[in-house]
Amino acid sequence: MRLSALSLSLAAIAISLSACQTLTPEERRAADERRCLSYGFRRGTDAFAPCLQRIDRDRRADARAFRAQADENFDDFTRPIYYPRYYRR
Repeated sequence: MRLSALSLSLAAIAISLSACQTLTPEERRAADERRCLSYGFRRGTDAFAPCLQRIDRDRRADARAFRAQADENFDDFTRPIYYPRYYRR
């Protein structure tokens, strides 16, 4: 009984993780266009392209900030670690 509950929970976790997908570039572009359209910009106008560029710049800035934070979190692992030696007598 315990083994079946464990296997059922592992299967549920595997299914939920397989549902996570990344966006393709085309899907991301369509989502960005929908976002600009929701702001009131129209396709083909002079303001529509800068709207898309701002969204892309914000996404890249978020990625840079995430990488910088990840670097700070792992900064302690780059230094040598010294362990005291204990000798038995």
